[in-house]
Amino acid sequence: MKPAPFEYSRPADIDEACAMLAADDGARVIAGGQTLVPLMAMRLARPTRLIDIARIPGLSFVREQGASVVVGAATKQHVIESDPLIGAKVPLLAKVMPFVGHSATRARGTVGGSIANGDAAAEIVLVAVTLEATLVWRENGKDHEMPAAEFFLGPMVTSLPLAACLKSVSFPVWHEPRVGVGFHEVNARQSDFAFVSAAAQLALDAEGLCTSATIGLGAATAVPMRLDAVADTLIGIAFDEARVRAAAKAALADVEMLADLHASADYRRRVAVTMVVRAVADAYQSAAGRS
Repeated sequence: MKPAPFEYSRPADIDEACAMLAADDGARVIAGGQTLVPLMAMRLARPTRLIDIARIPGLSFVREQGASVVVGAATKQHVIESDPLIGAKVPLLAKVMPFVGHSATRARGTVGGSIANGDAAAEIVLVAVTLEATLVWRENGKDHEMPAAEFFLGPMVTSLPLAACLKSVSFPVWHEPRVGVGFHEVNARQSDFAFVSAAAQLALDAEGLCTSATIGLGAATAVPMRLDAVADTLIGIAFDEARVRAAAKAALADVEMLADLHASADYRRRVAVTMVVRAVADAYQSAAGRS
């Protein structure tokens, strides 16, 4: 099929892009187009105007800023995959990038596009929630920010206003010397959308005991969620699989899981526990290998 007719605009800056969005309720932002264009081809999406922000100066960058690493919304995913600053300062994001789509889609897709799309199965979205990233958008000539956990409201539903453009994502940096990360997901085949995914980042002291931890679950629920109760059980201990498994089971016992043609809610709940255990185990092992 072919897309329905639409207008195309390439604004000079982000404020002009926001003004175009405000002037046309049917307008949509495009950068990499890896989600929007296929939907348009099937006429599941019919924007009246595409506003191309891919070449707007200042929207594509990776830089350290204070206690965070900030990534511009139009930064290509393949850039993040190989960026040395991301690898050194935001290792969990570097860990998940090879699982994001395929190499061809990462060459076009953007970090901001994945965030704004709000897919609960998206690996970048999971990392943003797990690490408590801060999202910044532009609207009416002003910047606004929100924690990632509050930004995602439901499947493909976010808090981003219709006349706003996502500007950047700020990932906090952990400064402990022994930080490790783990990530696991289950899908029909590699690089397909995950049925369940789990991410973990933790820090160990010299004795191998956990001093801080964060764990996130993706694809199994309407929005990615942090498992803070599970992370709390890790503090002060070495890896204990039985303890992690019991904590994960308890934390997920009453959580409403997604159910669809690919996986039932019961399946997702069972697999979620295993993915959490594996992600935490890998994070411990990764941190233990650092001096």
